[in-house]
Amino acid sequence: MLTTFFVLTFIFQSCQQKQREETKEVEKEVIVESEKPEYFLLRPGVEKAYGYSHAVKIGNSIKISRAVSMDDKGNPTAVGDIEQQMKNCYADLEKILKRFSCRFDDVVKEDVFTTDMAQMLEKSACRAEIYENGFPTGSWLEGKGLALPEFMVEIELEVHKSE
Repeated sequence: MLTTFFVLTFIFQSCQQKQREETKEVEKEVIVESEKPEYFLLRPGVEKAYGYSHAVKIGNSIKISRAVSMDDKGNPTAVGDIEQQMKNCYADLEKILKRFSCRFDDVVKEDVFTTDMAQMLEKSACRAEIYENGFPTGSWLEGKGLALPEFMVEIELEVHKSE
């Protein structure tokens, strides 16, 4: 009987010791090195003049400012042609995605701003060629004006890059 008591006491103490060790593991503080933002300028002269970065990456997330249809000097292109403006926006967005080794399939949110929703809806079929594996979440908003009066569409993205 005394032997049984000692065996049970030993087992009980072993279990308590194991629980204390597991608790210590859980209590250990995990120190994560802070992630520095990585900035990208597609058109440095234009972006510095207006005071923004076209994209910022932190960890696996990338925020991309609204793309517009413009040349490298900041002049509007495809004036009056919403479909071509959309294609120009997506071409710029693709350059930014490639810079971060991403594709449109990595886009999780797309917000489209337009001055003419009816025309936007009519010409939006080109998006099906861009988003081959499904569309991201997002919003489409119509407003009376965008950054410059010639712009009919602006497209903004949020991206999540899996490792």
